[in-house]
Amino acid sequence: MSSQLIRAALLALLFAAVALPVGHFFAHWAGWAVFSAGLALQLLFHFRNFARLDRWSRQPVVDASLEGEGEWDNIFGRLYRHEKDLRSQIEQRDQTISLLRAAAQALTDGVVMLDLQNNIMFCNTTAETQLGLRLDTDQGQSIINLVRQPEFVAYLEALDFSRPLTLRPERYKDRVYAIHVIPYAGSRRLMQIKDITQADRLDQTRRDFVANVSHELRTPLTVLAGFLETLQEIELEAEERNRYLEMMADQSRRMQSIVQDLLTLSSIESAPPPENEVVDMANLIDKLRRDAEALSGGRHTIVVESDGQGDLRGSEPELISAFANLVTNAVRYTPAGGTITLQWKVSPQAAEFAVQDTGLGIDAKHIPRLTERFYRIDRGRSRDSGGTGLGLAIVKHSLNRHQAQLDIKSEVGKGSRFAARFPASRVNRCLGSADYLQDREEQTDCPPQRGDDALGLSRNNLRS
Repeated sequence: MSSQLIRAALLALLFAAVALPVGHFFAHWAGWAVFSAGLALQLLFHFRNFARLDRWSRQPVVDASLEGEGEWDNIFGRLYRHEKDLRSQIEQRDQTISLLRAAAQALTDGVVMLDLQNNIMFCNTTAETQLGLRLDTDQGQSIINLVRQPEFVAYLEALDFSRPLTLRPERYKDRVYAIHVIPYAGSRRLMQIKDITQADRLDQTRRDFVANVSHELRTPLTVLAGFLETLQEIELEAEERNRYLEMMADQSRRMQSIVQDLLTLSSIESAPPPENEVVDMANLIDKLRRDAEALSGGRHTIVVESDGQGDLRGSEPELISAFANLVTNAVRYTPAGGTITLQWKVSPQAAEFAVQDTGLGIDAKHIPRLTERFYRIDRGRSRDSGGTGLGLAIVKHSLNRHQAQLDIKSEVGKGSRFAARFPASRVNRCLGSADYLQDREEQTDCPPQRGDDALGLSRNNLRS
């Protein structure tokens, strides 16, 4: 700036130096005229550059520098660089803000930014879904006027954010949210909304499980304690004493069964993915048939139906445990004289093992809960039959580990059908029965047909 002043002063002196001789030798007015003309030219020069600056300031062009004259060119150059730097900084800031907004939108937790009056400054799409908000219309609105549940309003107005709020929104009764409010930047508040529905369900399941286990073990323990107290205090005859001891042994075996099923269920849940070994279904079904006949003791008709050739890939002990539970339940809950059918079907899309009985049947309202731990339709009937209430839970977890589904169909008074459906990826396919016997040497994936006779399928029938 000092150089510009010096330059202006020198120009003024130059004009004065020219004007003085003219005024001295010609006329005073001529000298003043020359001096005024010099100043006017200088003012015109500056006005021209001011006009350029004015036009550029109204519509700046950052891709090219504003051209000026003399010292103005240096000024315009600095203005251009300053404007370019500012625009670059603004662009970087906008990019940062866009990235932060995109990151906030990508969060699985809801995020709401509030001012001191609880007005919405920003919220992501997750929060919109969770609380029923819309940023385009609700921005600047008080969140208290939009989410009117009393516990939520009281939480914000209390200003005590040391603990999160557990909220069950009115619009989604089956969801549970944990709301954390974090003060920041003096008067701002960041509200985090975390979906804890699954954790809440798991916690409820844990509480129910502990309560159920306690209830299941309390009864036999109470019986044992009562009998022991009786044996200690009262002299009993040998026959009555033996009867008490037998009942105590029954309750002990019941507790042992419950503990064993709990250990089995725990081992299945914590075990690594099942091995991909080939399970010989012919032998497995034959074993299940023999076990069913032994458990039935001749009270039922055991039938095996198989119309597919193929084996399963997976863990044989887990599959045996799952299938055996289905067979055992069918025998236990089917009256004498009934029929129990073991079915094995293989199709191009899937494979299915099913147990069908002509037992008492199950009311439709109970079917969705049958695989819950300790869930029983009739507790008295279940205890009498020796069930622990964990069998179908074991079945469900074993099948889930093999990507299979349990389908239950039942009708009261007519019987039930429990079917385990396996995806095609779990099936080790063979050719059809006749082709299998003819081309066994070429079918290296198929095990020997050791179970044909057990399934009631003779070689002659297969060939025909």
